[in-house]
Amino acid sequence: MAYHIKNRMLVCFQSWGCCMVIKKKEPGVAAVNRALSVLLAFEKSVEGMTLAEISTVTGLYHSTILRLCESLEHAGFINRLDDGRFMLGAKPFYLGMLYQETFRIWDYAAPVMRTLVRDTKETAAIYIREGNDRVCLHRMVQPRAVRMHVREGEIVELDKGAAGKVLLAFSGEKGERFDMIRQSFYSVSLSERGSEAAAIACPIFGPKQTLICAISLGMPVFRFDRKVFKEFLPLVMSAAAAITKKCGGDPTVFSPPYKHMSKVNFATKK
Repeated sequence: MAYHIKNRMLVCFQSWGCCMVIKKKEPGVAAVNRALSVLLAFEKSVEGMTLAEISTVTGLYHSTILRLCESLEHAGFINRLDDGRFMLGAKPFYLGMLYQETFRIWDYAAPVMRTLVRDTKETAAIYIREGNDRVCLHRMVQPRAVRMHVREGEIVELDKGAAGKVLLAFSGEKGERFDMIRQSFYSVSLSERGSEAAAIACPIFGPKQTLICAISLGMPVFRFDRKVFKEFLPLVMSAAAAITKKCGGDPTVFSPPYKHMSKVNFATKK
């Protein structure tokens, strides 16, 4: 007997050539997961959905969908129209407005940055774009004799540094370098803002891969070489993935294998 995972299904191959499909167990409460799958089916629907269309998207039986829709309609999450179609109700919009009012990137970024700083012993920072500049929104440092001095609220050039390049690239800036950043989902800078600074930066995405900010790991250039880059890049990418996931974006874009930029001139340690 052998097993194979395919599209969240566990396929069991019997020794006599037959196979049976066992649904992979999802975390949480099954009924809630099914109700959420019905809500998520409306993500790309503007004109509403019929029972058959919801069934096609979710894979649920009509009878199951009707029971779930009755509960969702009672709570204000969906409405049923006279022609039988279903549409989103007002409650998701209300919750979305509450989310916007209470959203604070620090709540999601702080524990991730703390881990990144602990593992690298370097300085982590969150940058947002402000017109033609970038602003350090949050930063976390590791006490060391020589470290990067970044202040929260500091305004720096957008076109210099790894974080600035990331913010530009995922804001649609044109050019070969920005195309490379969009393909690799990170940027590296050496001595761009100052002769002693180096950094690796990645974008942070929200719903529908909307750019929110950039996370940067900065260090003195004399501590940054090819070996350090190969060691730290997965850590920064993992940090970006963790925050992106919490913010509602797709974290899989930060998954290995990573594309290494060939044009980075690393420092030679003496």
